Amino acid sequence: MSRAENTATAFDTASAVRSLGDGTFTATLRAEWAIANHPHGGFLLALLAKAATAVLGERGEPTAEPLVVSAEFLHAPALGPVLLRTDVRKVGRRASVVGVRLEQRGRSCVEARVTTGRLPMRRPEWSDVPQLPAEPPSGAVPLGAETSEGVFNLSASCEVRVDQATAGYLAGRAGDPPRLKLWVRPRDGIGDVYFALLAGDLNPPVVANLGRIGWAPTVQLTAFLRTRPAPGWLRILVESRSVHEAWFDSDATVVDSQGRLVAQARQLALAPAPGA
Repeated sequence: MSRAENTATAFDTASAVRSLGDGTFTATLRAEWAIANHPHGGFLLALLAKAATAVLGERGEPTAEPLVVSAEFLHAPALGPVLLRTDVRKVGRRASVVGVRLEQRGRSCVEARVTTGRLPMRRPEWSDVPQLPAEPPSGAVPLGAETSEGVFNLSASCEVRVDQATAGYLAGRAGDPPRLKLWVRPRDGIGDVYFALLAGDLNPPVVANLGRIGWAPTVQLTAFLRTRPAPGWLRILVESRSVHEAWFDSDATVVDSQGRLVAQARQLALAPAPGA
């Protein structure tokens, strides 16, 4: 069954953008796609990417998919309506580039460049993906409503399992490596490339394993989409290369049920203070 024949998932509906006909779009940031009252960063990336592909469609360009989304988080938006302003920077045969600005109450909150094109679907000539089971092991812990950052509202629509062997903070330990293994899938359908953008930022902050518990705001986030995900669990390895004073990096590798690399996401974020 094709995706077009499936009922839209809760994620599809919540991340829909509505055109105003002049290159701008509206959307609504809903509580169910937030952590506490903070709209989820991966969800915002999906909105930006959808606005970029939608404006190209309105211009009569061939169907495009996001290849790269690179976003600067300037101000944290609140829940509620937002405006997405697009600026088509390049239309090419293989790749097009669209600037997208997410505004709320006249203030620019997130600014991005979205590179679009056609995602490859054949097997890669070469790839190096983390070795994770295709399905969560029996001891994997469901990520429920409470997380190290606050209420994880996404648990109502996303089934998330965490390998507890990599999540020492769940057992009250501090000092484990900042590395997590997770599995995720929507509760009501099949995840697409936009859901893969969400998956690349779905994990609790890896610095929780160092005892740095709390909100870890993203400053810059860049995601690569590599292919359309197959149905089933998305497996995710997230790790940090450096936690240095207030700053840390976080790299997520997202692999689908067929063992194919579907997304990579790298971000720079601010870590909570130790013992905060």
